[in-house]
Amino acid sequence: MSVEINVELIIINKLGLHARAAAKLASTAGKYGCTIKTGPTTDKLVDAKSVMSLMLLAASQGTTLHFYFDGADAEKAHRDIAQLLADRFDEEQ
Repeated sequence: MSVEINVELIIINKLGLHARAAAKLASTAGKYGCTIKTGPTTDKLVDAKSVMSLMLLAASQGTTLHFYFDGADAEKAHRDIAQLLADRFDEEQ
């Protein structure tokens, strides 16, 4: 059964979506078979499994990103990515 989730998540870590954070997000997204896209608006979404696409978003601290998940494992992917952002990409700040 395919599940579709649309949600807004806020970048809360001090450095924003920099190279290391983008790599962690892409790596986490890459664990799932579902489609995962993100962006500043719903009409400008990029592949969340691509480090370069994520870095081009230039999302700083406080930026709200729209996430779109579509597929059988969308709910688990959503939980893991939401937790990664809540944990500030495992950074101290």
